[in-house]
Amino acid sequence: MEIVHTDRAPAAIGPYSQAVTVGGLLFTSGQIPIDPVTGVIAGETIETQAEQVMKNLAAVLTAAGTGFEKAVKTTCFLADMGDFAAFNEIYGKYFISKPARSCMEVAKLPKGVLCEVEVIAQL
Repeated sequence: MEIVHTDRAPAAIGPYSQAVTVGGLLFTSGQIPIDPVTGVIAGETIETQAEQVMKNLAAVLTAAGTGFEKAVKTTCFLADMGDFAAFNEIYGKYFISKPARSCMEVAKLPKGVLCEVEVIAQL
């Protein structure tokens, strides 16, 4: 197992890694819409926050030597399922290979953000 870290994505908030690789796969931790440069949550809309989540995921995927096209499974967490269509628009621009996905509304997300996404990808 190898730990993946990049300064181009937010540092872990707790005792976990941004991602790990094992058996030819990358497992990312959930990425939330924190701008890694400022440490501030990016925007207040689902669109702005989803874009930042995708930028953070891109940084982690790149650091591991893979990309969105190698994603095999995603798990998406939304604070409000009413944001599903708008979130889907942003998500669809990045995950064009259409990996398997679960998407659910949750009671709360870290720091009160609107969305969080984790990915399993081939290396």
